[in-house]
Amino acid sequence: MSYRGPKGRLIRRFGEDFTHSPKYTRLLQRRPNPPGQHGAQRRRLRMTEYARRLFEKQKLKAIYNVSEKQLLRYLREASRRSGPTGVNLLQILEQRLDNIVYRLGFATTIWNARQLVNHGHVRVDGRKVDIPSYLVKPGAVVSLVEKMRDNPQVVQALHNRRDDLIPPYLQLDRAACSGRLLRLPAREEIPVNIDESLIVEFYAR
Repeated sequence: MSYRGPKGRLIRRFGEDFTHSPKYTRLLQRRPNPPGQHGAQRRRLRMTEYARRLFEKQKLKAIYNVSEKQLLRYLREASRRSGPTGVNLLQILEQRLDNIVYRLGFATTIWNARQLVNHGHVRVDGRKVDIPSYLVKPGAVVSLVEKMRDNPQVVQALHNRRDDLIPPYLQLDRAACSGRLLRLPAREEIPVNIDESLIVEFYAR
């Protein structure tokens, strides 16, 4: 299930703006500590190894807006692929349709991207796909329906998405409001501040 609580609270909890949205960047600058009466003290506490692994797992779920059940399913799939399980997990998450819609700049946050997909405004290779968890294959083209290309929120989102925030494994056509997943990303290209090895260790305990 998608997170439905206050987004600012979630971002303050992890001490990082993983949305690149000016609204949340300003919030984090004003109130850098975790939410709650004792937020500042909590940040200074030394974490146990278990707490560190749990923190990274919860942070990953927040970044990609996925449920525990979904994350477990992706982890199982990642373990079946060749290569490091943690990197495979991040690659799978990057293939999610809502994530690609967000990375291309059609939405200001992953939550807004999920809405665009849910409401049927997104096409994959010209076919409507309204499942946010749909895994886009390399070479596929993701686009918005024509009526959404002049939508003020989409126009503003694209305007705010700098070219340097478009990962190299994606190709964006701003004029057509479309983009292509060129290939699966290398770990260093995935723009998330996560220690994926801790997440694999959390589930292996």
